Amino acid sequence: MESAGTEGNSLSRTDFIYCCGAVTEVLRFGPAHLNHEHKVLFLVIPGNPGIVGFYKTFMQALHASFGFRHPVWAVSHAGHCDPPVSMDMVEDASFIEEGDIFGINGQIEHKLAFLRKHVPKETRLVLLGHSIGCYIILDMMKRNPELQVCTVIKADETRQVPQNAMQCKVLKAVMLFPTIERMAQTPQGRILTPALCHMRYLAYLPLFLLSLLPERLKTALVKLAFSRIQSLDSTVVAPTVDLLSGDCAANAMYMGGQEMKGVLERDNLTIKNNLKKLVFYYGAADHWCPVQYYHDIKKDFPSGDIRLCRNGFRHAFVLDTGKDVAGMVIEWLSNDLRS
Repeated sequence: MESAGTEGNSLSRTDFIYCCGAVTEVLRFGPAHLNHEHKVLFLVIPGNPGIVGFYKTFMQALHASFGFRHPVWAVSHAGHCDPPVSMDMVEDASFIEEGDIFGINGQIEHKLAFLRKHVPKETRLVLLGHSIGCYIILDMMKRNPELQVCTVIKADETRQVPQNAMQCKVLKAVMLFPTIERMAQTPQGRILTPALCHMRYLAYLPLFLLSLLPERLKTALVKLAFSRIQSLDSTVVAPTVDLLSGDCAANAMYMGGQEMKGVLERDNLTIKNNLKKLVFYYGAADHWCPVQYYHDIKKDFPSGDIRLCRNGFRHAFVLDTGKDVAGMVIEWLSNDLRS
């Protein structure tokens, strides 16, 4: 199913597809399909919940900043969307159970499958991860050598180059408010780990009852919940309402429980192997990623491009500062894109 709409001068398009057997929402600014003319693709890997509508303002600003030349896409997490009436949440239940597609490992394989099917090998990628999306990106790069840094071979060197060594795709990977280590030990993790790992089933009945409410009432409740955010981005209201569909929230909670159990030690080897391609941006008051984590990684990788927020942006930056964060990303990437 497809729908399209215009945002200023930038055309946005929403598609619902099956990827790894699970319904997946893809938000696109720019062309719906890539060809040899599209040298660079910006691809957003969201946090949790992985609803692409949250990133609309952020993506639109990125798309406009480079004269609409580079496509900007976002792919939802598997099952983190409210599917149209013509589609079920899953295409094949047996495949979903076998691959645990809604878990963190399944979500990583889901993103790799999306790349294989929808992104040509010659397209260079700018990966934009948010929160757990940063962990997913690092694991994608570890699992698929084609995404890692290419080694430049001089003309006079005679050693043989592996075939896939020259199929590298990642131009840059930007890690926004990265939750890539010790999640259960963070202030927010200590609060939510018991709920997500042991008591999430208690939330299913209230979620089901919320899903039965009329859309206008759900919208009013969401606006009330966000009423304390003075500069709220109005585009996040609709995707938040979609989160109240029931299944979407349940899948997000299931994934969150696995994050608390599985996101433990930082993957220093993958970071070391790709350090020149990575930009890390840590929050100064981030309850999902304490400032100490910034100091730790900065100490371990002193030459890395690792930044600490000085602007007071919240972890969920899409709620009110999507355009501002996009402006920073544009500044960081301008030299790489020019070259």
